Amino acid sequence: MKELRQPLEYVSTRSTIGPVGFKTALLEGLAPDGGLFVPTKWPSVATETTTALHSYSANAAHLIHPFVEAAIPRPILNTITEQAYTGFSHNEVAPLVEIGENHWLLELFHGPTLSFKDFALQILGRLFDYVLSENCQQITIIGATSGDTGSAAIAACKDRPNIDIFILHPRDRISSTQRRQMTSVLADNVHNIAVEGTFDDCQKIVKKMFNDELFRRELGLSAINSINWARILAQTVYYHVAVEKLNKSDTIFSVPTGNFGDVYSGYVAHLRGLPIRGLIVATNENDILVRALTTGKYQIGAVKPTIAPSMDIQVASNFERLLFELYNRDVEKVSACMNSISTAGGFTIDENSIETAQSLFSSTAIDERAMLNEMEKIFAETGFLIDPHTAVGVAAARKHPCYRKHPIISLSTADPSKFPEAVARATGKRPTPPPRLAEALVAEERYQVLKGDVGEIQAYIRALSRFAR
Repeated sequence: MKELRQPLEYVSTRSTIGPVGFKTALLEGLAPDGGLFVPTKWPSVATETTTALHSYSANAAHLIHPFVEAAIPRPILNTITEQAYTGFSHNEVAPLVEIGENHWLLELFHGPTLSFKDFALQILGRLFDYVLSENCQQITIIGATSGDTGSAAIAACKDRPNIDIFILHPRDRISSTQRRQMTSVLADNVHNIAVEGTFDDCQKIVKKMFNDELFRRELGLSAINSINWARILAQTVYYHVAVEKLNKSDTIFSVPTGNFGDVYSGYVAHLRGLPIRGLIVATNENDILVRALTTGKYQIGAVKPTIAPSMDIQVASNFERLLFELYNRDVEKVSACMNSISTAGGFTIDENSIETAQSLFSSTAIDERAMLNEMEKIFAETGFLIDPHTAVGVAAARKHPCYRKHPIISLSTADPSKFPEAVARATGKRPTPPPRLAEALVAEERYQVLKGDVGEIQAYIRALSRFAR
């Protein structure tokens, strides 16, 4: 008799309540206790099978399926992944480009909004569509963006009949190009809010709304930030594909990161058996992750605006998921750390856990001058223009002790045309925007400026929601 396999389920990083199925984790995004959903186990994957699958979308379906098989039939998942990457402008979807000895760029900016966020959000929008239609449900998506998540989320969710989407961004703290990619979308179900404050203020407001149980139920809230597990899952795919494509052992990835989501996706790939030698956590001067991974002290400081605004963050939400693993899934320890952020401004990770993290993770902070120098250097050496976030990853890779000794793949997370002023300042050459971006730069904008007050923002969302219960 064939043994029945138990479907994979999900638990919160902060409580033992649950577990829940994939559909619940997808639609709720944030667990009711404020924690983040993680799978109860890490299904291994035979990495050599991805080589034979050829297309990126086929690899995506193969790698995602073990996490969703009880909720999404495989033929449906195949269709979702195939449709998700049809709109990418490069036939390889995520091409590798050599930029130096044992050093490659993984270009993740060929999607509809020209950033790596498209890889996950084009999947997520379609997953939402399928599950909501099956369940005859509607949801209100609320998210905060430090730059690229907002436009990618809006592109994935615009005009979908069962979704209202509200995106908060910090006023005047993202590039004008990033803002226009969001605010030029005039679909009836899309709403942009410019918050007087920082990205961390936006993120805090979003979490408060999710923790307001009455408001959460009234509007059927769902999250589209990288706190949503499906975002993390979809981003693991390009790590697998890149390693198989490069076909070299002991690969190191240098990952520009602010909210720890992208590099955590690499960690998930590692937990599934992908032979990754190391993950470089590359940040700008907002270096809380560097301090946490080198000293064990996760202590919030003031946010410093930089030319890499997507990394201008002090509270890296997905770090909680790493803590959950470092603390052997001890929800009491994780909860104590998270509570200490609001009561003491941070927490200290024990020495053994930091040593465990350092066996895979290294970390480097790159200041603005070094970003500009890296953009100039890459242009002089290769003729390629790169954006400031990619420059952070490339500069961090050069500082790694294994640079040129082992293959390093630096993630190129955004098209340089999204940051034309910074690129021109560094190289003297202003990037030409692709047609899809050029249209947004001259289109009509629509957004609302609001104070960083959760009550005011909730009232605004209630007034515009189509689905308030």
